[in-house]
Amino acid sequence: MAKNSSRSRMSNEINASSMADIAFLLLIFFLVTTTIDVDKGILVKLPPWSNEPPEEMKLNTRNVFSVLVNANNDLLVRKEPAELSNLRERAKEFITNPQKLDNLAEKPTKAIISLKNDRGTNYETYLEVYNELKAAYNELWDEEAQRLGHDSYSDDLPYDTRKAIKGKIPMVLSEAEPTSFGDE
Repeated sequence: MAKNSSRSRMSNEINASSMADIAFLLLIFFLVTTTIDVDKGILVKLPPWSNEPPEEMKLNTRNVFSVLVNANNDLLVRKEPAELSNLRERAKEFITNPQKLDNLAEKPTKAIISLKNDRGTNYETYLEVYNELKAAYNELWDEEAQRLGHDSYSDDLPYDTRKAIKGKIPMVLSEAEPTSFGDE
């Protein structure tokens, strides 16, 4: 009889048959509830695809603010060397033309910023230039919103007000096809 009781003591087992089910349910739970961050990149609205070649447009060079970033990451604005540190202010001045100069845009609705880079341009430099040009428009929109009596241009503004501001100062940022390495 002693043998029988010692065997029963040694045969203590944990019932693990439902452990796999619990682990599976936990795995499903964590997969469903976990969010994965996705890189968004640059949000740019592209024109619709068309098989037809675009029509030739004659642009008044006065209204085009051409920005070129070459393979050496040098910045040329309207065919003159420029610094990234003053690009935003130059773009704002070009778009608004507060002094009504003949070499700047006629008015904000006709201003076009043309960004062109070389295939050898560093991506970091390209993004810095793009961000400065975008920031110029953001600052102009903020200034216009403040002129209209709002704190700043944001999603909190009524849709009609935002639309009116963007109608007055539309963002026209044209990206030209990159040139070959070292070409202009």
